[in-house]
Amino acid sequence: MIDPAKSTSSGKGVARAATTIMLGNVASRLLGVVRDQTIAFFFGLSGVTSAFVVAQTVPLLLHELIVGGLISAALVPVLAGYAGDEREFGRAVSAILGLATLVLGIAIVALVALARPVTLLLGAGLPEPAFELAVELLRTALVSLLFLGLAGVATGALYAGQIYTYPAFSPAIFNLGIIVAVVTLTAPLGPQSLAVGLVVGGALQLVIQAIGLRRIAIRPRLDLSHPAVRRVLELYPPVLMGLLIAQLGVVVDRQLASRTGEEGLAIMRFATTIVQFPIGLVVTATSFAVLPPLSRAAVAMTAATGAQEARAEYRRVLALGLRLSLFLMLPATVGLILLREPLVRFLFERGAFDAQATQQTALAFLVYAPQLPFVAIDQILIFAYYARQDTRTPNLVGVASVACYLLAALALLNPYGVYGLVAANTVQNAVHGLIMLGLVWRYLGWPGSPSGMGSPGSPAFLVALAKILVATAAMGLGLLALTPILNPLATPLRLLAGVAIGAAIYLTVGIGLRSAELRLVFDLVRESVSRARG
Repeated sequence: MIDPAKSTSSGKGVARAATTIMLGNVASRLLGVVRDQTIAFFFGLSGVTSAFVVAQTVPLLLHELIVGGLISAALVPVLAGYAGDEREFGRAVSAILGLATLVLGIAIVALVALARPVTLLLGAGLPEPAFELAVELLRTALVSLLFLGLAGVATGALYAGQIYTYPAFSPAIFNLGIIVAVVTLTAPLGPQSLAVGLVVGGALQLVIQAIGLRRIAIRPRLDLSHPAVRRVLELYPPVLMGLLIAQLGVVVDRQLASRTGEEGLAIMRFATTIVQFPIGLVVTATSFAVLPPLSRAAVAMTAATGAQEARAEYRRVLALGLRLSLFLMLPATVGLILLREPLVRFLFERGAFDAQATQQTALAFLVYAPQLPFVAIDQILIFAYYARQDTRTPNLVGVASVACYLLAALALLNPYGVYGLVAANTVQNAVHGLIMLGLVWRYLGWPGSPSGMGSPGSPAFLVALAKILVATAAMGLGLLALTPILNPLATPLRLLAGVAIGAAIYLTVGIGLRSAELRLVFDLVRESVSRARG
């Protein structure tokens, strides 16, 4: 299943995998924008669009609850233990696919029958025509749940086998399917083209994943006695609890934000859009790049022989993931903070979104931004626990962090309004990251090895972190010094110049400090160019 020469256990392998996932995320986000533009072009701000928003919520939310949350928490860690044997790997994937088909099928049949009350729960305020349309769209859209769920299992299998390209680009294929369906089917089908688009996108996502697994003998069958199925079912309850608690936190957050004035929720939404961009690119990419090798090392740690070497490999891969994530996230955080106003202006300031809205959104982002480095390490630390097939600890920490959010939100809401809620969210994610760091620190017994990059907390790791901080500080000071020169420029030029100058300073200082992470990136670029030249 795995080609040792392409294993992500090496530094280049992790960087290569992270780059692939980043490119897939960029493609998905760009096509997501085109998808929204396409829907807006054909249906605008109409009851049809509102009905579709309600209808798509059900399959997408259920996919996240049933399969999506399990990909990193259970599927990759469990299947990684079978990835060395193609026959056993195929049997494990087949058994999990059989279980997923059964559960998803039951859910679809039940929800088709309950489409009207479910729609009432989510869209009670819709006008009657839009409500009836939402019911019809939901019944069609529910078919996508089967394809999305099976594609999710395939994603876990591919990541477990350290195959990244297909799962990285499958979300982009999903968006492409919706775009094509809306463009080609709106004339004959009308609003149903939206729901059909979900089905087409889900089916295409499954097809592209199946191509990645074509060499594995997979025959979905219901086998509840298979060890992989039993282990996934054991790992699922804490994940479900964590997802439900997280959703509860979101509901409370929105309820509190609705009390801060009519613009409160809008400010948070637009600021969150900017925050989610580096998280989606950097954190998701590096986390999924290190999860498979971490999982394989964790499996080997339980073996009778080689446990010590496997533990060292686990520490080394974890340290590499943390370094790469911070190498990318720290300068991104500082750059976004310094360029926040022109960025918000460039993205949103048109029509009813005026200069005051830009300042309010930029301020909200400024309060959100300090959480980004914590999120960068937090997700990798969560995956480090998932790799050891421990889903309880991260989700218990999640409950504690939600409690911290509630305390901070109640304390900050009255004096600071919506910005107090934003600060509470930053506190929540920072606390989660710090608790996870302390728990992993305790488990690994840092500072660990005295030399090399083989452990988070080792002297060499701290030196690497210091270099990242110095390069980031130099970039930030350079941009601050040039602010009087950049401010008079038109917004697009100011952004472009700021990004170019900031990147140039960061890379120059990194080269001067002989940054190992930068050298890794350069080697990867050089290797890609050589491969392209043939």
